[in-house]
Amino acid sequence: CNGFSVFYINLSVPAKTSPEPANLLPEILPGDKPVKKLSSSSVMYAVKEENPSLNLKTHLSLLQKPNISMVSKPEKQPHRFSPQTLKALQLRTTKRTKGFTFSTKLRAFFQNSNCKLRFFMTWISSLHSLSHRELLVIESVFKSNPKACLVIVSTSLDSPKGNAVLKPFLNMGFNLITVSPDFDSIFKHTYAETWFNRLKTGNINPGEVSLGQNLSNLLRLVLLYKYGGVYIDTDVIVLKSFNNLSNVIGAQSMNIETKTWSRLNNAVLVFDKHHPLLYKFIQEFALTFDGNKWGHNGPYLVSRVVGRVTNRPGFNFTVLPPPAFYPVDWSRIRSLFRGPNNGIQSDWLRRKLEKIRRQSYAVHLWNRQSKDVRVEE
Repeated sequence: CNGFSVFYINLSVPAKTSPEPANLLPEILPGDKPVKKLSSSSVMYAVKEENPSLNLKTHLSLLQKPNISMVSKPEKQPHRFSPQTLKALQLRTTKRTKGFTFSTKLRAFFQNSNCKLRFFMTWISSLHSLSHRELLVIESVFKSNPKACLVIVSTSLDSPKGNAVLKPFLNMGFNLITVSPDFDSIFKHTYAETWFNRLKTGNINPGEVSLGQNLSNLLRLVLLYKYGGVYIDTDVIVLKSFNNLSNVIGAQSMNIETKTWSRLNNAVLVFDKHHPLLYKFIQEFALTFDGNKWGHNGPYLVSRVVGRVTNRPGFNFTVLPPPAFYPVDWSRIRSLFRGPNNGIQSDWLRRKLEKIRRQSYAVHLWNRQSKDVRVEE
């Protein structure tokens, strides 16, 4: 599912399936420079953009300079949406939130729930796409953080059938709410508002990457900026309490030689309300949006911004090493589910599980690679 129908944004341009996940290939931008190692008592790592591997052929075309023509080109015309799409974009929230806005619903939920910690998730797919894995993720949030509140921003789950699926969690006394996204309300008074208005008027090309995915990338940033708390993807199993985490983002990969991170990820974010780094993330999304590059508006975005603001005054955040949230690389995640075939695999699995128990707050399961893998003995 590409998420369009769930967010009621039905574009005429279908999203193409990416051969690899959005956060696997390095994106090198003009002007990117290595950043000196951070000096801090916290576990923080310097920003360093690495050269792309020679065997990564999928996105090599993105690194090539465009051909420059001296022939004048006609003025770019706005991207044309169908009348149905414009209606869906502009009137989506009127039907379901009249008299009870997104913000008032969340404010009432937080006031009545006595939350120790706020978790946010987005579900951009249909209800029938919800599997036992996503329910396990929800369960893991409350098992590790029983006094937390969980907000799931989703149109499909904010429905009678969706509420029925999630009712067992409410029956156990957990604080959970589903809310349909009201983009005009959520994005108001941020850089996201201008970007979304330009999208609705056809002045931004949504591109070939799923618009639902990119809206989720932006939505998580604005939710944390306005409310503060924890955002996790629906394929992230929570293992420990997040109570002691504050203003952190996780590294997905490290440079073994320099001990600096080479890629961040946005599947887990923990930030205070109005944190300046979130502001920069939202600004970067609005000013550099590209709907045709996988990961450009997500993992690559947070990597770009952190690379620029590191060592600048006014930013207080921590980059946690990969074991915190991404203890198993996407390329080896299947090995976590499969039974070992020999002694080498058995030793790897045993050591990996021991390390996860000691060091990990959560485990990103990389759904795109592992969703069809059966758990073996």
